[in-house]
Amino acid sequence: MTIQQRSEAGTDTQIALAGGLHLRPAEERGKADHGWLKTSYSFSFSQYHDPAHMGFGPLRVINDDYIDGGKGFPTHPHDNMEIFSYILDGALAHKDSMGNGSTVSAGGVQYMSAGTGVRHSEYNPSETEQVHLLQIWLLPNVKNETPRYETKDLTAEEKDGKLALFLSHDGHGDSMRIKSNANIYAATLDAGQSIETTLSEGHGAWIQVARGEVAVNGQELRRGDGLAIQKGGRVEFTKGVNAEFVYFDMWP
Repeated sequence: MTIQQRSEAGTDTQIALAGGLHLRPAEERGKADHGWLKTSYSFSFSQYHDPAHMGFGPLRVINDDYIDGGKGFPTHPHDNMEIFSYILDGALAHKDSMGNGSTVSAGGVQYMSAGTGVRHSEYNPSETEQVHLLQIWLLPNVKNETPRYETKDLTAEEKDGKLALFLSHDGHGDSMRIKSNANIYAATLDAGQSIETTLSEGHGAWIQVARGEVAVNGQELRRGDGLAIQKGGRVEFTKGVNAEFVYFDMWP
């Protein structure tokens, strides 16, 4: 496997590494600027199409969205997709055809299982403050089930130097149950802290860095970078500098 390692001069060189790692550098993501919405696409989405980046395992969308005050996505439909928003700054308001309405602030997650079909809107309730979020879609492991919506707040303590499970395939550990072959965690990491976990054989992992810097199995990552791990084994997070990231453990 060949991944990209940045040199001190800022150019990219190709370095072969063991461990089944593949880097998705932040600066190589797709970009869109709609004025009120500025976003970066880790995978092909909307007008951005890259055959080399169509998804990873059940992951299909990771959009790094900045939404201006008072703006958002008008009512639109989804079906047979697992969708969640991980709020980094500001707040996001949600309304849907199931009758749900909520506002999730920084540190919170809103999750929707679209199932047989649902219509929803999302917007920034503040007129002055921008909202920053990761919008993430995964393929379901079962289709045409009843749609569902749920929210969860993750405290700073829950994520501090450890993996906080917030979505899982079976709802264990007070997590929300996602209808996808995935367990999804959030963590923050700073100087002197480390996290170690084991990825089972036959599983793949994706790490999306939301803030700061962190090293994964020695590979240094910056804000906006994604890292795929394509083989099982030890996964170690070190060298955190104001880091916050989402960790996906997925299987076929």
